[in-house]
Parts: sequence; structure tokens; C-alpha cells
Amino acid sequence: MDHPCGARAVARCTELGRAPYSDMEGGLFRPYLSPSYRATCGRLAEWMRDAGMTTRIDAAGNLVGRYDGLTPDAPVVLLGSHIDSVRDGGFFDGMLGVILGIETVAHFARQGKRFPFALEVIGFGDEEGSRFPSGMLTSHAVAGVLDSPDPAMSDWAETATLASALEAFGLDVGQMQAASRRGDPVVAYVEAHIEQGPALEAEGCALGVVSAIAAQYRYRVTLRGMAGHAGTVAMKLRRDALAGAADIILAAERIGRAGADGLVATVGSLDVMPGAANVVPGEVVFTIDVRAGTDATRDRAAAEILEEARQVADRRGLEMDVALQQDLDATPCDPALTALMELAVHDVTHAPAPLLVSGAGHDAMIMAHLAPVSMLFIRCAGGISHNPAESVTDDDTDAALRAMITFIGLFERRFG
Repeated sequence: MDHPCGARAVARCTELGRAPYSDMEGGLFRPYLSPSYRATCGRLAEWMRDAGMTTRIDAAGNLVGRYDGLTPDAPVVLLGSHIDSVRDGGFFDGMLGVILGIETVAHFARQGKRFPFALEVIGFGDEEGSRFPSGMLTSHAVAGVLDSPDPAMSDWAETATLASALEAFGLDVGQMQAASRRGDPVVAYVEAHIEQGPALEAEGCALGVVSAIAAQYRYRVTLRGMAGHAGTVAMKLRRDALAGAADIILAAERIGRAGADGLVATVGSLDVMPGAANVVPGEVVFTIDVRAGTDATRDRAAAEILEEARQVADRRGLEMDVALQQDLDATPCDPALTALMELAVHDVTHAPAPLLVSGAGHDAMIMAHLAPVSMLFIRCAGGISHNPAESVTDDDTDAALRAMITFIGLFERRFG
């Protein structure tokens, strides 16, 4: 590589962590199709064009930059990650993968190097479910596996529907599925991403290679009891929805702790109604997130948690509704591409690449429906993510960029 650009990648991610690229004061929040999302797409498009790419916004609101191959009909290698951010998130989750894709293309453009395949950098609009209750919405569209989107789906703030948000962005919800790349010769999708966990740091490694992405279920659970005066309803007569939720939360934690294959179970959201200090809670809505390295382990744990939840509801006289909001099977990365990424990391770090199962979901697990996928993980301090303290070093980022560049060279040899 002619000169390191890790520091520039870090600086660019940091620049995009502030207004006008964030919708919140004093932190980062970049929801899909928001004003900050529009501004970010504009800035990224500038950098893409500087790197020798043409740019466009697809029918789902994803940003795409293209660096042509040797022939107009050349197949496509997609590089990228997501643009959106959770509320009060970190600067590098998703965005680092987009920026590293741009820097990879910029390296080859400086050399005047073209391939028998085009390189495209894609910034997905909605991996996090940052605005609508449907994560990875836009990668589903690109992979050609998006069911008919619900135009009336409301955003979390209940200020817009999917149809109105797309219309305000200059898009049509009825055309969203036209973002599908099913008819295009996409031969690989490669995603660089911060690890979002502590394994690489614990092993003293800058980079790791993802072998698979964990299976995931996410449920929305509603418990209904009876609200009443905190001073006059006797304990034995209460139908306390929050106390029931507490029992279920502890059951989920116990089952998650006892599992294998990287099993984890999390209750991360809890809404209590009416939410007054002197009222017995009459209704509670909460989420249960269950993940594991295999579908079978996830399925067994989820069934056990839900069965215990039903027993709690029956014992306490509560009504319970359960809605499945997310159903993602475990996704193995392509073995051949994984082997190439391992070689690329070894070439850069002069050490074997750790193989990791990703407990976090990524657009790659949806893109696997379209093309073979590979993922590169970058060490992040303390394994902290979805948090303003999220950070990476210039040196680690430079190593990741060198690995991406090396991977493309290895892929070209295999492709030829």
C-alpha cells in the first residue's frame, strides 16, 4: 500500500458523529431517512466521488458508489455496512465499514487499477431498526428477500409512516423492492465491522475473521394485570404486571446463563403503565432477545423462556401476548471467502487470524441470500459498542484497510 489511511478513516467516522450528521445534541443518533441521514449520504457521496466512484441512492434509500470494472458488464463485489445509528451510539458501528470500503476503492483508483469485477461500496440505510420496528429493512430489499413493506408502519416516534418518510426523501414505498440486486451478477459481499465484543482485545489481536453470525429471535411481550392503588390493594389480591415481568426477566437470564453455543438472552426494553409511584402496574411491555451460534440452541432456549413466561402469567393471573419481531437464522460466512480473509489478515498481521462467531446481527446475514459473504472484525476498546465510548485506534484501522486491500487482490487471483 502506498501510504496508510487508517487515521483518515477514523477521522471521517468522527466527523460524521456530530451535527449535521446527527439528530441529537451532544451525541450521535442517525435514524434512517432523517435529516442527519440525508446529510450523511451527501458527505459520503462526496468522498465516494473523490475516490473515483459514481454514486446513486437506490429505491430503498441505500447509498451506492460504483468503481467500474474492466468491462461494462463486469460482475460486482460489494463492500460496505450500515449508515444508521442507534440513539447515543458510537461513531464506528457500521460507519467504519462504509468508510473502509471507500478507502479500499480510493487505494486502487490512485493506482489506476481496474479488475475483472466492479467494486461497489454500499451504505445500508436501516440495519439497526433505528427508526422503524424492522431491522435490516434495506438489506432485505437489496438481497431481494423483502416481503411487501407495510406503507403504514409507524416510526418509533409515531411522527411518520414508512410511506411518508420515503416520500419526504424523494422515494416511493411501492418501488422499494426495486432495490433488489437479484438480477445483477453480485459475486461477493464483504463487510468490515468493529467486533462489538471483547474477544480480540483479550487475545491481543487487531483483526479477526467472522466464521458465522448468530441466530436471533426477538419478541415483544405484553403482560396485562390490574392497576390499583398502591396503598389499598392487598398483596395477595394483586395482579401486578411488573412483578410478573420481573419473574420472566430473571428466568430469561437464568436460561441464558445455563446455555451453550454462545447462548445469550436479554431484556433490553421495558415500558410500565401507568408508571406512577403509587399505582400497582397494570400493564408492562418488554422485549426478549435470544441469540446463539446455532438455530437449535436458540430455538430450545426461546421455547424454554416462553414456557416459563406462560407459567408465570398463569400463576399470577396475568394475560400475556407474545409477538415475534425478528427471526434470523444462524448465517455461516462463505468458507472460500473466509479462507481468503484469513490469508489477508495473516499477510498484514503476520499471525493467524482469530475465527469468531458474531453475536451481533449484521447486514451480511441478509446479503447471504444474494451472494457469498465475508466479514472482517476490528478490535474496539473494551468491546464497547452502541455507546459514545466506542473507539478504535488508527493503527488497527490501518491494518483493517490493508487486509481489505489484500483480500481484493487475493480474490482477483481466484477470480481469474
